[in-house]
Amino acid sequence: MHFCVIFLIVIWQNSVLNLEFKKVINLHSLIYLLINFLLMLVFVLISVGFFTLLERKVLSYIQCRKGPNKVGYLGLLQPFRDGIKLFLKEQVYLINSNHFIYLVCPILSLIQSLFLWVLFPYYINCLDFNIGLLYFLCCSSLGIYGLIICGWSSNSIYSMLGCIRRVSQAISYEVRLSLILLGFFLLVDRYNLIDFFYIQNSFWFIYLCIPLFICWLSCCMAERNRTPFDFSEGERELVSGFNIEYGGGGFALLFISEYSRIIFLCIFTCIIFIGSDILSLIFYIKLILICFLFIWVRSTLPRFRYDKLIYLAWKCYLPLSLNYICFFIWLKLLCFYHFFLWSY
Repeated sequence: MHFCVIFLIVIWQNSVLNLEFKKVINLHSLIYLLINFLLMLVFVLISVGFFTLLERKVLSYIQCRKGPNKVGYLGLLQPFRDGIKLFLKEQVYLINSNHFIYLVCPILSLIQSLFLWVLFPYYINCLDFNIGLLYFLCCSSLGIYGLIICGWSSNSIYSMLGCIRRVSQAISYEVRLSLILLGFFLLVDRYNLIDFFYIQNSFWFIYLCIPLFICWLSCCMAERNRTPFDFSEGERELVSGFNIEYGGGGFALLFISEYSRIIFLCIFTCIIFIGSDILSLIFYIKLILICFLFIWVRSTLPRFRYDKLIYLAWKCYLPLSLNYICFFIWLKLLCFYHFFLWSY
């Protein structure tokens, strides 16, 4: 509780409200801000539904079948039908589970995943975080607690085993993600995502570090439990991992939270590596291509062995990210040196 209070105080003190060119905030501006956030959340939920439809379509065509095509034109209403079906199903109450935590945990997981979308780099009428990196690292690391509670509250050995697998995997790959982000924010010298838009107007960071981009993508897939790194969902031994005892509305909430994090990580990838021109249509085309890459990898590659997964994290990605941090520091010192020479 104390940690949450301190975290909210830090966010409030370090965030700037871009409302009417940073004038005095009145009631109408706050209402407009709230409406803007609610609209963003609604569109995020709709995008999650159509992302699942895109995934099912791509997987079906790769497997030489058509996929969902009965509900609506070309199956466009299939996500809404699936959502209504899941939320109208009967909720199962486990006898040996901790009932309150078992029921509340999917809701908290969804809320925590939607917290990340506050970081979307708007220009007006939304929060402009000066410490966006720290906020992202805090929210992404807090997501593991919801997973632990989901696996523990069911009081099932299979869900607990999937939870333990997922926790060890997430710890290994969150360190890699943090180090990669640290290198880029050392290079930019800011913690605000808006600054990536100004710096990458004429030069994308992917040209500077293609190996690091591949490392980032694989770390995102491993951190989000995507194939070929979905070890918490081994069908032969765990069936569905930590969420094996959830069905109906609880399963739908966990599903939505997972896919909303995936979409946000795709947006984060576009912002950091391939230009942050959020006002352009090309940015969202790049976002769709990154989402398609996640689906493509899932339909192509088989599952790793667990020891190879940990080996890849600590023996391959860790040295690569540390070397790139040293490279970014050297590059920044070189730029400062040339700047001082030019000024004199």
